[in-house]
Amino acid sequence: MLCTTCGTRPAASADGQCAVCAPVSPAPPYGPMAPGRSFSGLRSPVGLGRATVALLWAVVATDVIALAAGANLRRVYPGPDGGSFYDLATANRAEAFYGVAGGLQTVAMPATVVLFIIWFHRVRLNAEVFDAGLQPMRPGWAIGAWFIPVANFWLPHRIAIGVWTASARTGTENGRRTVSKVPLDLWWGVWVVSTLFTWVASKYYAYEQEELAPGREAVTLVMAADALDIVAAALAIVFVRKLTRMQGERASLGPAPLSSVSPAGPASV
Repeated sequence: MLCTTCGTRPAASADGQCAVCAPVSPAPPYGPMAPGRSFSGLRSPVGLGRATVALLWAVVATDVIALAAGANLRRVYPGPDGGSFYDLATANRAEAFYGVAGGLQTVAMPATVVLFIIWFHRVRLNAEVFDAGLQPMRPGWAIGAWFIPVANFWLPHRIAIGVWTASARTGTENGRRTVSKVPLDLWWGVWVVSTLFTWVASKYYAYEQEELAPGREAVTLVMAADALDIVAAALAIVFVRKLTRMQGERASLGPAPLSSVSPAGPASV
């Protein structure tokens, strides 16, 4: 039975609508499974996705606090023409506030990274069930790829593309909807730029601190890095929510027949 609304996808709800046309909120994240390849390996990413989004919002909040602390400190530090602090007590308070903001970032970021990678591994395992032939690397690389210097600037993106494509299947006839990868590509591009820029800014700020001559330029550079991190975190929220929802919609349609699944297995690396 085809969807009573679009007429192209299999019906997935009691009123005859597919998972895309039916309201998302009443639908269970993983509905009844159709006959065919086993979906027993699926595990819902919804809980992990929500927790990851919550921590990403925490990253945004700490970055906003750091921006405010940086703006306050920038007013205290001398400009390019030199000069001394106009008030030592004010400078000490500004630096203390900046240190607290940095401490909050230090707590929020690692926790978010760990949970994001756990969620990423979960959706990669689900993609193995949806269509193993679309996956360029084995599931373990969804974790390991993040810890390989230099290669971690493109390997996780390669894995994410396979997960995204497998999650876009919409029917048991091996059909696929057109789902733009813009949320994925935009987040990844900004994340790479933000990561590199933050590294440069932190190195420059540390150098200034060692020289005992911190100035507005160093603080401004770190503030720019914080602003970029806010954009990257916001785009990561969009990516996590979108992919989590796509996997719920895909799973609710049930497995594709064995004959429609690509015979090629996941490539080993």
